[in-house]
Amino acid sequence: MSTAPGCRLYLITPPVIEDIPAFAQTLAATLDAGDVACLQLRLKNLPDDALCRAIDFLRPVAQRRDVAFLLNDRPDLAFETGCDGVHIGQGDMPLPRARAAVGAGAIVGVTCHASRHLAMEAGEGGADYVAFGAFYPTTTKEAPQHADAEILRWWSDLFEVPCVAIGGITPGNARPLVEAGADFLAVSGGVWSHPDGPEAAVRAFNALMR
Repeated sequence: MSTAPGCRLYLITPPVIEDIPAFAQTLAATLDAGDVACLQLRLKNLPDDALCRAIDFLRPVAQRRDVAFLLNDRPDLAFETGCDGVHIGQGDMPLPRARAAVGAGAIVGVTCHASRHLAMEAGEGGADYVAFGAFYPTTTKEAPQHADAEILRWWSDLFEVPCVAIGGITPGNARPLVEAGADFLAVSGGVWSHPDGPEAAVRAFNALMR
């Protein structure tokens, strides 16, 4: 999940996937459309067996393309199912326990909303990236806080730990976040709901970030 060169795309799955095998084909075509740094599987409220089935289908699609595969919220399952890491929110497992669960070599990212304090705590605690947002209105998940692009500029000027911008990001509104210093743009609806399809969205984001 390298930050070089420049800003890169951090893709999040749709919140609901009705047909996992069919989506795996869509995902493959989407990842083949351009540079994607990582894929976060974010499927809430699924039984563990269904979640593991989704991981078994989708993880190889990403990893065969050198795209890091991260699981949302579940460090225990991330380790057991061969994921490259985990993303945790403020209400999930604490960072030290998440790190212990996935191991020293795995990726652990932390949601920090619009809080400089939470971000500094996560960075000092060994997070591999901090995620700020939401920057724009989003229907993918409820956003407890609104973030301003200035927090990306502040973070990137002072700290080495990569920062991720998240929340309502599309090819049409992403440029200020890239210019402010985001290392990654975390996108779900901006790709999967793009009017010209997800492959076109990946190409558009890549063009913008170049």
